[in-house]
Amino acid sequence: MRCVHNDDDTSHRHEGVWGKGVMGGNMEFKAYLAEVEAFTREELIPNEERVERLGYVPNDLVHRIAELRLFAISIPETYGGLGLNQEQQVLLTIAFTRASAVFRARFSTTIGLCSQAILDFGTETQKRKYLPAMAEGRCTGAFSLTEPDYGSDAASLETTAVRDGAGYVLNGTKRYITNAPDADMFLVMARTGGPGAGGVSAFAVDAGAPGLRTSTPFDMLGQRGSRVSEVYLEDCHVPAEALVGGEEGLGLKAALRGINHARTHVAATCVGQAKRLIGEAVHHARRRRQFGRAIGEHQLVQAMLADMRAETYAAETMVLDCARRFEQHPLPFADIACAKYFASEMVSRVADRAVQILGGQGYMAENAVARLYRDTRVFRIFEGTSQIQQQQIARAMLRQTPEEH
Repeated sequence: MRCVHNDDDTSHRHEGVWGKGVMGGNMEFKAYLAEVEAFTREELIPNEERVERLGYVPNDLVHRIAELRLFAISIPETYGGLGLNQEQQVLLTIAFTRASAVFRARFSTTIGLCSQAILDFGTETQKRKYLPAMAEGRCTGAFSLTEPDYGSDAASLETTAVRDGAGYVLNGTKRYITNAPDADMFLVMARTGGPGAGGVSAFAVDAGAPGLRTSTPFDMLGQRGSRVSEVYLEDCHVPAEALVGGEEGLGLKAALRGINHARTHVAATCVGQAKRLIGEAVHHARRRRQFGRAIGEHQLVQAMLADMRAETYAAETMVLDCARRFEQHPLPFADIACAKYFASEMVSRVADRAVQILGGQGYMAENAVARLYRDTRVFRIFEGTSQIQQQQIARAMLRQTPEEH
């Protein structure tokens, strides 16, 4: 599977699942959401153990995800997508992440980090090359920013891109890159100028480019069906047309566009995972009996369940509020950070309580709650650690006037 550009303009004029666009009305979207909910229940959840065993999402499920057009939810209809707004994307994310977050990881870098950077900062040629292929699931993107020595401090990255005749030569190593072993294009941040953010540019590098290779996937604590590896750029030659936007210095701006989109989706993912955990805990609390009655009748168990529900509801409200304001200019950066920070910390607390309610059963590796406990821990790390979110929130507060708080 490669990002093959179709010169037939009809490939860019999809009108949505029902012919006039999924956004033709609220009823159309509700029908689509119900379809995704059914897909999650009937196909994704039953395949969780299979994906855990294989260590990757198999092609038949990737095909079904693409067939259901989940790769297309964030891409405008002009480029073959569904043209959904951010609130609708969040609602869908909450629905499909009631299943293992590994499924979401298989297409998340494409619908968020990569496609949105190309959409907002790419040339028209780049948009038409990549976005229709992404929307159809023919092109998986890998967002290549983090390095062995630089993650949160992205403005200090060391990967270089040096002008060489009609193109650039890239050298460096990228670390912990989701979907790198399966990627058809890599959105690579590299230094073209001096120190700081202004010296960083973005490049759309096709898989198979000479000098680009990936490592064996890492063995991770959780999300074991998500393939994450290093990306090595060793005298990797790319044409000048690979420079995103055709202009140097746009790299971190493009990256932040994708990151803020992804942070909203991560917060929604935490909500979806929390709802699944609550469902597992409630089911157990109803059927498990101790001291002559269901454990759900014991007040201390009820207190844990109530806390799980209240915190999940708070996170859901936060992320939906951010999503409804996502088309604002400027973006509500601080509130997006708040939602990602709260939701990611919340789901870890919910997962811990779920294990506690299930007791020994919740600690067994084959149990869904044990897997979710491992899987959700990473949300406090990627797309900006909780500490980075705290820093960004506080800095925004310090810039505001008292009336704006």
